[in-house]
Amino acid sequence: MTQKILMNVQMNCQKCQTKALTVAAEANGVNFVGLEGAEKDKVVVIGDGVDAAMLATAMRKKVGHTDFISVAEVKKGN
Repeated sequence: MTQKILMNVQMNCQKCQTKALTVAAEANGVNFVGLEGAEKDKVVVIGDGVDAAMLATAMRKKVGHTDFISVAEVKKGN
């Protein structure tokens, strides 16, 4: 099941944004990682079988305060 995880992460500088993307990319099953929002404070992770709770825990430990905005299944349109 491919899912899209959107998280709000406290990032104060460019280095924090890079660290957040690195932590997200290291998770198992991740296919895409990106930043969204006007202030680039939302991390988008798309992947197959990604454990959202483990990802949020890793973000909190290595980057800063993290909140889930949404976790949704990605449906492929044919």
